[in-house]
Amino acid sequence: MTARRAMRAALQAALLGFVSWYVYVHWSDYEHVFQQVAPDWGALLLSSFLVFVAYVVLIQTWRQVVVAWGERLDFSSATRIWFVSNLGKYVPGKVWAIAAMGTLAQEQGVSPVAAIGSSLVVQLVNLVTGFAVFFIAGARAMDVPLPAALAIVAVGVGLLGAPQLLPTAVRMVNRMAGREFALPHLPRRAIWWAVAGTTLAWAFYGVAFQYFAAGITAGSMNGSLGGWTAIFIGPYLLGFIAVFAPGGIGVREVAMAEALQRTGLAVGAVAGLLVAASRVWLTILEIIPGVLLLLLQPKHRVAPSADKR
Repeated sequence: MTARRAMRAALQAALLGFVSWYVYVHWSDYEHVFQQVAPDWGALLLSSFLVFVAYVVLIQTWRQVVVAWGERLDFSSATRIWFVSNLGKYVPGKVWAIAAMGTLAQEQGVSPVAAIGSSLVVQLVNLVTGFAVFFIAGARAMDVPLPAALAIVAVGVGLLGAPQLLPTAVRMVNRMAGREFALPHLPRRAIWWAVAGTTLAWAFYGVAFQYFAAGITAGSMNGSLGGWTAIFIGPYLLGFIAVFAPGGIGVREVAMAEALQRTGLAVGAVAGLLVAASRVWLTILEIIPGVLLLLLQPKHRVAPSADKR
């Protein structure tokens, strides 16, 4: 067995082990949720479909950024890499998802630098557009202050100028450090792809969460689409940036419960049920495809080509 195959096998075993541990530890919570829910399955199926549409948008967004980096990657391979590496979210530290993406992309002939770099670009843009959609959608429901909204707009403008600002920043670091770091090439179209794709994905997530809430409570939930979108996105982002929490566990739930109470969209036991059920819902939709694709060997491996665009 080559070193690469051994590393891949070890990574698979580690991811499956951590995911199994995660589900085992929280299984009692999942059972408690299942016993309380009297769902509207039509609404839940529609919400799950919309989540997968958001996944497709994010996968294509990442793939287009990889292509903008001068690499080649077909959609089926990108799908497997994205779902499998996404399992790393459930491992403490959150660096495992990026490491897995680099390893799996290299097996498909993609430069690890391009794979990891494009992932970091998409994640950074995803954070900025997520906060922007959160403030826009929930400005009224969440009583968002104007200075906070303006700050996000300023960050977004700076992000769009990153292709021009990044080389300048690297040159400044070179002068201060007395070393010669390579100047990165970040095409402008990569940023635009990331902005458009992540914004669209957040919109799908928001609609999906509103249908999910209606499905869990058998249609008894009210509120605007903007309010439900903000309640989903805000806690999700907080869980994402909490590097100490695998999958954002705990952080996302506390933030969502507070948001539900604050907006009055759900209170008391209903809020608790919705928070717990949403964790089960997203965990299932993220883990099952990732585990199945992890166990499924890719049909072919594309050797690195010298004539990549």
